[in-house]
Amino acid sequence: MIKMEQVIMEESKSVLVIVAHPDDETLWAGGEILLHQSWKWFIICLSRKNDIKRAPKFFEVLKELHAEGIMGDLDDGPEQTSLNEEVVEDAITSLLPHRHFDRIITHNPTGEYTRHLRHEETCKAVMQLWEKGKIIADELWTFAYDDGNKTHLVLANTNAPIYHQLSERISLQKFNIITKIYGYDKESWEAKNTPKEEAFWKFSNPEDALQWLENGGIIV
Repeated sequence: MIKMEQVIMEESKSVLVIVAHPDDETLWAGGEILLHQSWKWFIICLSRKNDIKRAPKFFEVLKELHAEGIMGDLDDGPEQTSLNEEVVEDAITSLLPHRHFDRIITHNPTGEYTRHLRHEETCKAVMQLWEKGKIIADELWTFAYDDGNKTHLVLANTNAPIYHQLSERISLQKFNIITKIYGYDKESWEAKNTPKEEAFWKFSNPEDALQWLENGGIIV
């Protein structure tokens, strides 16, 4: 287990984070972003561009994370109707600032909790765009969390190749973004499920990532 005590200063990387909703970037990768503030972060949030409450908060969070970003307006209705693959892919490509990044970070095939269809669709679209060369990156990371089919809080997967226990300072900074900027109550689901550990699955080529996707996010 690695305990991260301070911001890591190193050669800058360009990292593209693609998430379905405002707050996903903080919940699942906020510590990673805060630990590498010298890097060039660009965060694409696919939904809620026209949400008068959540959209301004997302851009305030970008300032706190020292990141750039953009929002889209992908359908995010409560009924979670499935979206056509091309619709999700087009939503992503329309928001890309450029095509090449050192790393992409996004959702995993099963989402981070039981369950949100947009998380799963985002993961699949990102992997397919990577395979098609519409996004170029040296590697792709996907969030590695689960809630045991709603039997416990969302936990980082200790078997993932990238697993960090965050320092108290970074954990508190994440928690404050969720509660003070996004404005969630300290007893809310979001606050209780703000992980103090972060984990990611890592892929160096799209073929392995797509095989993993076909296996339902199960490493074989």
